[in-house]
Amino acid sequence: MKSKLKLSALTCVSLLVLAQQSQAELSSTVNLTTDYTFNGVSQTQNDPALQASLDYGFDSGWYIGTWASNVDFGKDEDTNLELDFYGGKFLKLNEKVSLDLGAAYYTYHGDEDSSDDYAYPEAYAKLGYSSNLGESEVNGWYSWDYFGTGAGHYIMMLAHTFEVAEGHNLRLSVDRSTSTNEDKWGWENGDSYNHYRVEYMTSYNDFDFNVAAENTNLNTDNADERIVLSVARKFSF
Repeated sequence: MKSKLKLSALTCVSLLVLAQQSQAELSSTVNLTTDYTFNGVSQTQNDPALQASLDYGFDSGWYIGTWASNVDFGKDEDTNLELDFYGGKFLKLNEKVSLDLGAAYYTYHGDEDSSDDYAYPEAYAKLGYSSNLGESEVNGWYSWDYFGTGAGHYIMMLAHTFEVAEGHNLRLSVDRSTSTNEDKWGWENGDSYNHYRVEYMTSYNDFDFNVAAENTNLNTDNADERIVLSVARKFSF
């Protein structure tokens, strides 16, 4: 069974960046990371992951895509692939404020039970604000059938990204995961937990480099303090 966490994560790769583009585009992003962490919890038993997305953004702000990664949920579990699908619309409300609304569907493969039992839907909303101090975000995700358990589950995140030097950015974020049905889904310290992340981002020769330090208030080896390194390359068609 996987670690008791799944975001968003979101984290579908580059949804906000894709949606902000002014012209339609088919693109793919390939990412190699030292650990696939989702809200601070490793989805690969602290091992590396190879990830890829295929995205299409329309002139109107609508977008669709799919994202895949290897996973490892531990002993007695043969699930080895996560495959997600998502779509939404990016709205530019004014020069400073943006809104990204969408839905995602998470699927898992490799174990005889994972394809049928683990899949679940999720809706999300991301509010962005641009200023001379950087980019601020208030993001939320909600699932009414989290990880196929029938539990309600939501995540709220605050984040801010600012430029420390030309071509060098720092992103600070804090998020809280909460189960509305602790009898169906919970963590060892109750119905919620916190996750903190500091992320440095830069690019060189069309490659994006990322170094993140993160931690949670969970007491587990898969969610303790760690440094995660990643390198990504985006391809446009």
